Amino acid sequence: MSGPVQSHHHIADAVSIKGLKSDIAKVKGFNAKIAVLLTNSVGTMLCAYLFALLALAGLPAALRPTGMGFVPWFAQTFLQLVLLSVIMVGQSVQSKASDARAVKTFEDTESILDKLDIKTEGGIKAILDAITELKGQP
Repeated sequence: MSGPVQSHHHIADAVSIKGLKSDIAKVKGFNAKIAVLLTNSVGTMLCAYLFALLALAGLPAALRPTGMGFVPWFAQTFLQLVLLSVIMVGQSVQSKASDARAVKTFEDTESILDKLDIKTEGGIKAILDAITELKGQP
C-alpha cells in the first residue's frame, strides 16, 4: 500500500483542456456539448487570469468621480469574475483527487480481501494449513 493521495498531484489534470475534445464527444446533443465546452474552458486558471485582466480594464472607469468606486467594483466585478473560474478549478482538483482516493481505497480493499481469502496462497490459507497440520500431530 502506498501513501495517501494528495490534491496537488491532480492540478495539472484538472486545469488542462487537453481532454476537451473527448469530453465533448462523450455527450449527446448540442446544448450538452456547449455546456461541456464552457464548463471545461471557464474552469481553468487561464480563464481566471483573463477574467482578472477584463475586470482590471474596468477599474479606471470605476475610480472616476462618477464611477462606482473601488469597493463596489471589487465586490461586484473582480471577485465575481475571477472567483467563478478559481472555484471551478478547485472543485475539479478536489474531484480528481477524490476519484484517485476512491481507486486507491478499492485497490487496497481488494488486496486485503485477497489476503483474507482462504483459498489463496499466503495470508489466511497459510495459517489454516498450519493449524490443520497441528491438528493432525499427536
